[in-house]
Amino acid sequence: MDTPFRLTDRAAARIAEIDAEQGGGHALRIAVLAGGCSGFQYQFGLERDRADDDLVIENGPARVFIDPASLDLLAGAELDYTDALMGAHFAVRNPNAASSCGCGTSFAID
Repeated sequence: MDTPFRLTDRAAARIAEIDAEQGGGHALRIAVLAGGCSGFQYQFGLERDRADDDLVIENGPARVFIDPASLDLLAGAELDYTDALMGAHFAVRNPNAASSCGCGTSFAID
């Protein structure tokens, strides 16, 4: 069965690195909230506890929590980590996004 959300190896490595720096036992929570310049925005946070209805995505020691409402807007998406000249950041490649803004954290759907 295909996972409805995927972590690249680069993203998983960075999440594991951040978790280790914070003492271990954390997951990256990804949520989609109303707002931003395009209608929806991604929110990232580090958490220890998952909600009962969270989807848990694992890649090696890295874990990501996604709530069901956010998962509806993230179905088929992929989390990557980029470390480039313009800066290092997590990036969501979301096939549901009809458009996105220049900052890369806000998107719209049809």
